[in-house]
Amino acid sequence: MTAPLPASAEVVDLSLPVAEDLPCFWPTHQPFQHKTWNWFTDVRSPAGSVSSRGGPYATRWMAIDEHTGTHCDAPTHFIPPEDSGLPHAGPAGALSVDRLPLDRLMGPAAVIDVRALDVPGTPGGTSPLVLPELITAWEAAHGELAAGDVVLFRTGWDTRYLRSTAGHGYVHDVVVSGTAPGWPAPSVEALELLLARGVRCVGIDAPSIGAAHDPVPVHVAGLRTGAVYVEGLARLDRLPHRGAWFCFLPLKIEHGTGAPGRAVALLPAAPG
Repeated sequence: MTAPLPASAEVVDLSLPVAEDLPCFWPTHQPFQHKTWNWFTDVRSPAGSVSSRGGPYATRWMAIDEHTGTHCDAPTHFIPPEDSGLPHAGPAGALSVDRLPLDRLMGPAAVIDVRALDVPGTPGGTSPLVLPELITAWEAAHGELAAGDVVLFRTGWDTRYLRSTAGHGYVHDVVVSGTAPGWPAPSVEALELLLARGVRCVGIDAPSIGAAHDPVPVHVAGLRTGAVYVEGLARLDRLPHRGAWFCFLPLKIEHGTGAPGRAVALLPAAPG
């Protein structure tokens, strides 16, 4: 059962901004584009012109991958339809983003700090793995995880989310050139421990919940059970280990394998 909303709270935005010069899209997929369709008046410039096609107002169009910026993975992202005969097919293959129960994307936040795994010497293109022992050690300090909890892995990777070539360290240098190590990511065994606790929503402040060197196993392990992932979070340093309430609301894209959205956390107001 989802915990009730606090009567008064501070709202913390956990979402990344999305822009053409930010590393908001997977570098081998559809790039994000955001262009002006109508402007208040005609403007001509060597860098490009805009027109007032329909009157004095502004509107823009977008070309966008489902998995852009802060977004969720629905089970259909890695689980084929049950009758497809494909590997990993199952009932969760019918659970597209528009069919996700919204209460699965909200609940008490359990923030697990895994930044210590980001150590020099990790091979390029390889993610250090979060093992079950790290989670049970966290539980010993902060209480056992339970059904309805939303587990958020704090990697600190959002500090690499920078404009232009400065942002190559976020994902490009990891998965394209392989010149930099990847973000800490949960192992299959760690993910199975969370599932055994009844956790059905897991988030991370990195480009993917999956390891940079092999993202498929963790995606399949969780999504085939109907669990959901929220990737590309930010500012998890603003949250305590326990006590915040998390919510992610994705765009309702019919048959979507995922969708961008806005992630927020509610912190109980400090005693006044």
